[in-house]
Amino acid sequence: MSLTRFTVTAVRNLHPVTLSPSPRINILSGDNGSGKTSVLEAIHLLGLARSFRSTRLLPVIQYDQLACTIFGQVQMSDGRLSNLGISRDRQGEFQIRIDGQNARSAAQLAETLPLQLINPDSFRLLEGAPKIRRQFLDWGVFHVEPRFLPAWQRLQKALRQRNSWLRHGTLDAVSQAAWDRELCLASDEIDGYRRAYIKALKPVFERTLNELVELEGLTLSYYRGWDKERELNTVLASTLFRDQQLGHTQAGPQRADLRLRLGAHNAAEILSRGQQKLVVCSLRIAQGHLVNQAKHGQCIYLVDDLPSELDEQHRRALCRLLEDLHCQVFITCVDHELLREGWRTDTPVAMFHVEHGGITQTHDHRE
Repeated sequence: MSLTRFTVTAVRNLHPVTLSPSPRINILSGDNGSGKTSVLEAIHLLGLARSFRSTRLLPVIQYDQLACTIFGQVQMSDGRLSNLGISRDRQGEFQIRIDGQNARSAAQLAETLPLQLINPDSFRLLEGAPKIRRQFLDWGVFHVEPRFLPAWQRLQKALRQRNSWLRHGTLDAVSQAAWDRELCLASDEIDGYRRAYIKALKPVFERTLNELVELEGLTLSYYRGWDKERELNTVLASTLFRDQQLGHTQAGPQRADLRLRLGAHNAAEILSRGQQKLVVCSLRIAQGHLVNQAKHGQCIYLVDDLPSELDEQHRRALCRLLEDLHCQVFITCVDHELLREGWRTDTPVAMFHVEHGGITQTHDHRE
């Protein structure tokens, strides 16, 4: 799948613009602050209804506008076209339209437009909180296992009920037992989906990583969120008093984590920033391969400031891996010459120059 056209209005410093990108490689160059990253941010808004640069929405909307809007036309893997639209206002309200119909949630956007982001903050996947790694894991499971989302929704509902009871004691014993049972059933289902996904991801990740960097002894493992030797209902019973003191459930899939280790150490403590970035790139490219296998279509890669922290050898290797995915890629850089060459002659490459929020197309490989 690929974006064949998208229109951006009132996103940060970008002028209103409609672009028709290449179905494969798109390079956006320009000075820092010119608006390159804002183009990626607009695509991210279209696919997830939120920004990757800020948890607050107000900075995303141009100061003199009431709302920002992005429209996109997506060519699906079966050849049909799908029209997406997202509008967010200063009160935080958003409207999502898919093929002329109002959508109920951002999950429907994500299903239609799978996005992978690689940017200078990507190393946070390794050194950040477990929540970041859970989000990475669940993005992949969501796109390859259709039963994951309803199970995850059941888990969230059961957790809310149990945590409310832990804080306020408002459930009778029968209701408490019923919600605990529902929590355990949903947890086991989610754990099964996550395990199957990690089993498929690991060999693809290892092959991809070997194409980028040699890191002897790097291992990827999965912690499910509770003792692997005990059933969750047993763990919940043993930690009930502590859960009541804290007011929330300590054990379960909501505490799951991915663990990357180099020998006996946390990889984030040993690897350089550049090595961390290559590991994260390998993880995200491996995810793209699994999405391709599951959906017979491609996710779209948003790569912000690709040359940052990578030398020419690793930059070329990463570009080759992105090219081999046969998916649509949007890459930003300051100096387009660093990325102009190195692509195969039959790969469509479009180049755009961004300056003071304006975007002009400077080269189209398809011509």
